[in-house]
Amino acid sequence: MELKEYIASGILELYVYGSLSESESEAVADMAKKHPEIQAEIIAIEKAILALSSSFSPSQSVENYAKIKEKLALNQPEVIPFTPKRNWSQYIGWAAAVLLLGGIGFLYNELQQSNQQLVNSTIEKTKTDTNLKQIELEKKALETNLAIIKDSNNTVIALSGQTVSPESSAKIYWNKETQTVYVDASGLPEPPKGMVYQVWALKLNPLTPASIGLLDKFKENNQRFFAVNNTAEAEAFGITLEPAGGSITPTLEQLYALGKV
Repeated sequence: MELKEYIASGILELYVYGSLSESESEAVADMAKKHPEIQAEIIAIEKAILALSSSFSPSQSVENYAKIKEKLALNQPEVIPFTPKRNWSQYIGWAAAVLLLGGIGFLYNELQQSNQQLVNSTIEKTKTDTNLKQIELEKKALETNLAIIKDSNNTVIALSGQTVSPESSAKIYWNKETQTVYVDASGLPEPPKGMVYQVWALKLNPLTPASIGLLDKFKENNQRFFAVNNTAEAEAFGITLEPAGGSITPTLEQLYALGKV
């Protein structure tokens, strides 16, 4: 924070008033030692408070006092001792100064609270906007996936679970005219860390596997619906669990799903 902003923040007035905590007062004192401008401002605030309190203490001129004394002497043959009246106006001045600093402290706290509320509102608005964008993206993805599922030009191949994971399943949507292939992997468990599912287009005689893609970012894909590479010919499709980055040939011991066209 620059010195001008620090001085304008109101903290020096609170320091003079004594409203800061011990640690805050020490911090202000340290700043005053390092920066003559701050020390000068503290002295100016103290003088202003003294001047303000003095302005509430009217004094009688010497001439007026003499006239009053003369009248008292005329009306009273004897000197009447009296106790000087307490100068309450001076205390009123100090009370006004205290109230002024108290008002400054109150306004400073209110400003701080308002600023925090503004920050919180901005954060909440950002979160809301982000959530709305995410919902919109998921909606568009769902509409696209539904269109693929409903497309009568797509051949649907069901892949059933194998020995390593009998409860697993998957579906292939294959448009033989455009050769595009989509995978519904919602029936597969989330792969372990450092592993990835790999999709294979298979020719059965002889068995010839060809990799057509990886199911990357499995966890982030809420619908578990993936587009993979095109394939012109396939007699079956299989999905294996491979190390991150995929493998040149399928690891048959990690064959999770398999299905014939």
